[in-house]
Amino acid sequence: MSLVDPQPDLILMDIHLADGSCFDIFKQTEVKSPVIFITAYDQYAIQAFKVNSIDYLLKPVKKEELAISLQKWENTKGRIDFTSIMEQMIQQAKPNPQRFVVKYGQYLKAIDAADIAFFYSKDKAIYIHCFDKQSYPVDFSLDKIMEMLDSKCFFRCNRGIIINYKAIGQMFTHFKGRIKIEAVIPSPVELYVSSDRAQAFKAWLAGKV
Repeated sequence: MSLVDPQPDLILMDIHLADGSCFDIFKQTEVKSPVIFITAYDQYAIQAFKVNSIDYLLKPVKKEELAISLQKWENTKGRIDFTSIMEQMIQQAKPNPQRFVVKYGQYLKAIDAADIAFFYSKDKAIYIHCFDKQSYPVDFSLDKIMEMLDSKCFFRCNRGIIINYKAIGQMFTHFKGRIKIEAVIPSPVELYVSSDRAQAFKAWLAGKV
């Protein structure tokens, strides 16, 4: 590392840290150095990053793979815009889980996101309601769940509802600018889009967001 430039020559970064994700660091700090990411989770292997980065290694890291990564770093010095790469990583690294794991009684159940009709809040708890008409409690806030979902498939209707596009049956204009939704399956709660979300909902239905 240069005494003039405090940036290190190379960073080996574990994605999952004790207090969160390493991507939070890149949101707060400009990182100009090349990075080799290390993780036990292959869902972060984004194609755009893989093409442009130094490398992305899965745990347990093998000596041979690390040696190849270091050689790539030697070969690409000064020829990659790492600030741009970090921006791509931050934008594309939002996890979109294929499954949610829920607990009911003494059992655990993995539920595919595609099988979820909507998420809803009731009595200060959050639930998943599936197309098979079963509901399960989930240990995430709706804000966090929305960050985890594919926004092309799911929409935050109001403070208490996130709905899957495929769960929408009929829709009606409602009082005070709200939009009432009848789901394709029975719902344990009233489904509606709040007036302040109505325009965004229409744009989402049209595929404009």
